[in-house]
Amino acid sequence: MAALEPRLRKKVLRVIFISLLLDLISFTFILPLFPKLLEFYRDREAPSYTTKPGSATLLQWLLTGLNRYKSAFSRPIEARYDIVLLGGAMGSLFSLLQAVASPLIGALSDRYGRRTALLASMCGNILSVLLWVAATDFRTFIASRVVGGLSEGNVQLATAMATDISDGASRGSTMAIIGACFSIAFTFGPGLGAWLSTIPTVAANPFATAAGFSLALIVIETVYLYFYLPETLPALTGNGGEGKGKKTQQAATPKKAERTNSHFLLNAVHFVFLLFFSGMESSLSFMTYDLFAFNSSKNGRLLGFIGLVASVLQGGVTRRLPAIVSVRAGVLACLAAFALLGRVSTVGGLYAAATCLAVTSATVVTGLNTLSSFEAGEDERGGKLGILRSWGQLGRGLGPVLFTSVYWWAGREYAYNVGATGMAVVAAAVLLGLKTPKGGEKAKVAK
Repeated sequence: MAALEPRLRKKVLRVIFISLLLDLISFTFILPLFPKLLEFYRDREAPSYTTKPGSATLLQWLLTGLNRYKSAFSRPIEARYDIVLLGGAMGSLFSLLQAVASPLIGALSDRYGRRTALLASMCGNILSVLLWVAATDFRTFIASRVVGGLSEGNVQLATAMATDISDGASRGSTMAIIGACFSIAFTFGPGLGAWLSTIPTVAANPFATAAGFSLALIVIETVYLYFYLPETLPALTGNGGEGKGKKTQQAATPKKAERTNSHFLLNAVHFVFLLFFSGMESSLSFMTYDLFAFNSSKNGRLLGFIGLVASVLQGGVTRRLPAIVSVRAGVLACLAAFALLGRVSTVGGLYAAATCLAVTSATVVTGLNTLSSFEAGEDERGGKLGILRSWGQLGRGLGPVLFTSVYWWAGREYAYNVGATGMAVVAAAVLLGLKTPKGGEKAKVAK
């Protein structure tokens, strides 16, 4: 692939950054709203879990199943955690749907172009948020999450576009821009969503204001992408530059990658890492309440601290590190976080663990995406990155359920020791199994 003009590369990077930031801020609106949102549907549709045979609503059926699940544990789980468990189950559903959809979205982008695939994905996102705006009942809300899980492709397609427009020397810093979008969005998005939820507009759906604002951001993002995003797929542009979405007669034969790390190992590391990391994330609200009586406000400050530190690291450190160094540093920081959380007894210790989590958030996934992109040819990057994301989302889907089960079955210390053991296995695979890819060697000497 011919080198991309600096002017065009800056344009694509600007479009990726702005669109992904809009997308992720919109996505994070709903995160702090889950407890109150689910309580609203519960109070309306399932004030009691006991109903006549055949008359149970979908929400009553789900809550009854969760209570049967809770009763299997020797340690009692208070009723106030029903909503937390249900919210975790819905988060798992979204991730599992992403695991199914991501390889397909990536393959479609390799065939028809990143721009076409992304605009199609945005149409699904608009439908998803429209359903949330209209979700006066739980079934409609579930439908919005299903559509969103199957159609969300902005992150993986932004990653594919970032690899299209970068060479070995600039790949890591380009990928770090995507990680920075995550950190910024997760720092400010949840707080903004929580504030919008306090503004009533539709009595039948108290969260319509937040949903409507989310819809506005998604529509603005879609219009912006339609007018300003050029095609980046080399097979359609011929030189990686701006194209019109049609194959050119002069398009070069796609360049094949020189393999250093197997995709199997990269996918396995991504899956196992996120299996344990997402489980730890899902357990934090349980642990902070049990140990320190944290309320939603204090938990919000803790998560905001993690996002802020991760943002600083993404902007100042991660983008300058070789991808393999980022992954190794992040995995070791995650191992330290597990060790600390299993033994922490002070708020200061909790924030030390949170700092380790911020390092992990700023490095591992971005680094794995970069390493995977070096192992894929120009005509298969979308598919390979989609498969990598699919395995990661599978880990995100299973991790919270499995980890919280161990947490309630055997206690905090045992659960985090199991997590530390799993992360030690991941660290060994990363330190001993992964190597700097041939294309990534340029980054070591690049200014």
